[in-house]
Amino acid sequence: MALYTIADLHLSTFEKTDKSMEVFGRAWDGYMARLERNWRALITDADTVVIPGDISWALSLEEATSDMKFLESLPGKKVLGKGNHDFWWTSMKKHRDFFAKNGIGSISFLFNNAIETDDFILAGTRGWYSDKDAQNAPEGVDFEKLTNRENLRLQASLAEALAIRERAPEKEILVFLHFPPVWGGKVSEGILEPIRAAGVKRVFFGHIHGNYTIPPQFYYEGIELSIVSADYLEFLPKRIEKR
Repeated sequence: MALYTIADLHLSTFEKTDKSMEVFGRAWDGYMARLERNWRALITDADTVVIPGDISWALSLEEATSDMKFLESLPGKKVLGKGNHDFWWTSMKKHRDFFAKNGIGSISFLFNNAIETDDFILAGTRGWYSDKDAQNAPEGVDFEKLTNRENLRLQASLAEALAIRERAPEKEILVFLHFPPVWGGKVSEGILEPIRAAGVKRVFFGHIHGNYTIPPQFYYEGIELSIVSADYLEFLPKRIEKR
């Protein structure tokens, strides 16, 4: 009944996708085998694993079939959030219909909603770059529009989380984002505002790669932020302890 998290799996099991992360350096050598080995050694069917974004390199839900079936084959319940590379992501109805058709039953989604576990309440959204001039930010994209949209999605998720906590006040609300809300001296106020308003004290994020000397947690205005990118965690899901 434990809760774990790991982001940025970047799965590429579909033969036509062929976008293995191994081209990005030794830290990614054999990453899928390492992930599966660590996962099976650690996770049981009673556990839940939150994967906040960049799950599959697939470009469509159909292309993502083998990646989703790979996740389905692993122990535990999986809760998926959207990342900037999850181009396969579509509507929740299409996801549900597709998973039912393919016998995938251990995967759910964190998207405009909240999910209750034995000890926690899960909320979150993708987030967006903390600075419109950030490195690798896509050109020609309306920064304010996307930040505002993610703010609304996070508000919807946290509203449901707060409603759950009214009947389960002992459970802590945790927020899972793909993009870090604070990074490199920049702060995404549009994402932090609903987090502050809900009194959330722990946030988990991915997206950042190749930064292996930074601390696993840092603090901003009393909020603990933890990086859970798969390469940073050495492909070992991080257990979230109850406080």
